[in-house]
Formats: sequence, structure tokens, C-alpha cells
Amino acid sequence: MTHLPETSAIVLNGPDLESRAQPDDHQTLRLWLRMLTCCTLIENELRSRLRTEFGTTLPRFDLMAQLLRAPDGMKMSDLSRHMMVTNGNITGIVDQLERDGLIERIKSVTDRRSSLVRLTDKGRRTFAKIAKAHEEWIRDMFGGLRETSSHSLFQSLGELKLAARTQLGGV
Repeated sequence: MTHLPETSAIVLNGPDLESRAQPDDHQTLRLWLRMLTCCTLIENELRSRLRTEFGTTLPRFDLMAQLLRAPDGMKMSDLSRHMMVTNGNITGIVDQLERDGLIERIKSVTDRRSSLVRLTDKGRRTFAKIAKAHEEWIRDMFGGLRETSSHSLFQSLGELKLAARTQLGGV
């Protein structure tokens, strides 16, 4: 029986794709690939931990985070816009969270066709527990960065965000 080398060991122990790029490669493309790789690595780890430790998903966590910021509730369309996903995606997540008793739908007083969605007491308690773990995970994942590097990266990404918004017409 032939044993193949574990690809994860090769990927983790070798230089990353962006570092292997040639010096004449486009720097902005290399930067984009590096940012994308970092985001994907971190997001995949968060998804795994949320699923394993809390039996939940990143979209459910994100939706609850949005609702925490709106104690009086939010319309489904507002949730969709804030989370940058379709109304159909929001509906599925809301249905699941409602079944679990973490959120409730309240008929709008001003518009009978729509309802507001808000966290229940159980939802707030559950979210607080998950959010605490989430913050610790992020802190651990970024723990290898020197404080000066972390600050510099934060500042640089702020500049990039501003430049991207300017290029996209203030989106």
C-alpha cells in the first residue's frame, strides 16, 4: 500500500503561495491573495470551533450579533442588508434560531405585513457565552503577532478600507 504525504503538513510547513510568487509578480495581487488566505484560515477555524463547541454556525452567530446591537429588534430586510446576504438566507437562519428559542418574531405595529426579529433572554445568554469564547479564539489566533505589527496591520487595513470605499464610490 502506497502512503502519500499528508498534504496539510506540506501546506503548513512549506512557504505559502503568496511567498512563492516571483518578485516580478503584481504586488497588489499578492497582497489580496495573502489577505484572502488569512481570512479563509481564520474563518474556517472559527466555523469548526462554533460547530464543535456550541453546535452552531457562523451565520447564526453573525445574525445574533446583529440582533444584540438592536434590542428592539430588526426587520428581516435590515438583517439581510447588514449581513450582505439574501432575504432567503436570513429566513432560514431566523427559522432555526426561532425553533431553538433564541429569537422571536414580533409583528410590526406600523406595518402588519412585516415583523421584527429580536433575541430572547435565552438568546442573549447563549450569545454572550459564544461571544466570549469567540473573542478568546480570535485573541489566541492573533497571539503570535507582535503588538506593533498588530497595530500597524490595523492601521493599514483601515487605509485600505477607505481607499476601496473611495474607489467603489462610497459604498
